[in-house]
Parts: sequence; C-alpha cells; structure tokens
Amino acid sequence: MTFRRLDLDDPALPGAFGRPAVTVGVFDGVHLGHAALLDRLVASARAAGVAPVVVTFWPHPRAVLGGGAPPLITTLAHRVALLRRRGAAGVVVLPFDADVASWPAEVFAERVLAERLAASRVVLGADHRFGRGRRGDVALLARLGERLGFVAEAVPLVETGGVKASSTAVRDALRRGDLDLAGRLLGRPVSVLGHVVRGDQRGRALGFPTANLDLGAALRPPRGVYAVRARTVVRHEDGPLLPAVANVGRRPTFTADEQDLVEVHLLEGGRDLYGLDLEVEFVERLRDERRFEGVDALRAQIARDAARAREVLGA
Repeated sequence: MTFRRLDLDDPALPGAFGRPAVTVGVFDGVHLGHAALLDRLVASARAAGVAPVVVTFWPHPRAVLGGGAPPLITTLAHRVALLRRRGAAGVVVLPFDADVASWPAEVFAERVLAERLAASRVVLGADHRFGRGRRGDVALLARLGERLGFVAEAVPLVETGGVKASSTAVRDALRRGDLDLAGRLLGRPVSVLGHVVRGDQRGRALGFPTANLDLGAALRPPRGVYAVRARTVVRHEDGPLLPAVANVGRRPTFTADEQDLVEVHLLEGGRDLYGLDLEVEFVERLRDERRFEGVDALRAQIARDAARAREVLGA
C-alpha cells in the first residue's frame, strides 16, 4: 500500500485504509517507546491482513489544554517521515482544538476510531490516556470496542539504561547537549528536518554554500559545529544520506541572529536544495560556536571543520 497522509476531516475517510489497525498519540520524536508501539501495530496489522495507521495531533494538545506546549523534538513533517519509516501505511492528522478537547473518551472512540477510521483493532501504550479529563484508557477502550467493532491491546513501556523512553527525557537530554543519551532514547541518531529557505548567502561567498533550515520552534541541538549526514525528503521518499558539516547557532562573526539557525554544508557540494525538505542527522560535535576576527579566519576554520567532518564520517 502506498503511504498516505490525511487529515481527519478529509473526505477520503472513512474507507481510505479499509479496516485498519490504529494507534493514537502525539509521537513527538518517535522514540524507542513509540517504536515498540509501532512495531506491535505493524505486526498486529500484518497478522490480520490490514493496514497499520497512526493518528497524531496538531498542534500539541497541551497548547490547547493549558500549561503551554513543550518545545517539540520534531516538526510535523519530520514526525510523519519517521512514522512512515517505522512501517505506518498512513498517518491521519487530527487538528486538536477546544472542541476535540471537550470530547469524552467514548465520543473520541466513536467519532475517530469507529466512524472516521473504521478501525478493526487499536494498539495503545499501557499508560495512554485519552478523552476529556484523560479518563479513557486501554481497559475502557476494550469495553467500547465490543460495541464499536474493534479489539484493543496495550504495549508495555520501554526503558533504556534505567531511563524511561519518553519525549520529556529526550528533550532534557537534548537541552543538556547529551546527544548520546538522546540517541539511545530515540533508537536512532538525533536529527532535525526542515524546509530549506534562502538565506543571506554568506556561506557561498566564503566558498562553503549552506542550506538554511526553517525548523519553526522545533528543538535544535546546542550551539556548535557538527559532523552530520543529510538527505532530502520529497513526497514521502528519502534521498541518500550524504556527508555534511552543520553549524547550529547565531553566527556571531556577523550580526548575531535572534534565533539559533541550522546551516548545512554538503561536503560533496553541487546541489541546489532551495525549496526542499532536508533531514540532518547529528553524528559528532566538533567544536563550540565562536566569533572570529574576520572573514579569512572564519573561512580557514570552516575548511578545518569540513576536513574534520570528512574524517569522522569516513567521507
């Protein structure tokens, strides 16, 4: 089945995925705990001969429920790409607003799982709660499924090194710059995905053209220069991972930017990336970001950074 991303109110629903196996959650970061849930979803779907489908929310429910949403590990586009790679045949985005927040668990199950998705089975994390006041859980869902036509099952939580795999734990590790722990919790390299936007082309003038990523408010690793691998993601298709060097920061040699930027220089060069989505995997931190006395000193340091990145990446 070709991968599809739909919104919950898309007229293609219901029926777009037949009688799918479904899981529900924010899935920010798509970490190890999410991976265990998705693996079980895919296995359950395969055993039943149905499609595995993920329902996710945008914006983050806490942005609507109060208290403020946490900074996101992944943009929505990045989240969708990661869910696709974990085997989802489709991702359905539920616009989360005050109306959705007011739905009791029974209404959510009936409107979303039964009516819009025609789910045949629902797989949730053991600690998952849903519906107004977070009253719904897997036990309630199992009872509702007897009437609504689906079976429900729970997947246990996952720990690594004594730390529960959670989006909160990943955020904390990223803020501290502990990319090793963050990567272990994610079960993959720390990465970002953003749209390549046109910058001031200072990198090109220095002889090292860069792709400038628009990540919105998504988390970035701490400021510094990194050896990375980068690939384009176009129409749910992944390009090859290419060796690159990236700077995260505010470019203090020039006028300092208000927000940390992510600039990526492909070591092989020669590619026009404007307008594309680019995913960047962080492999090793090379140095701190710092201010240089002039353009020549900065150019020389970038050349050293690129050479060091080649060594780290075996490029």
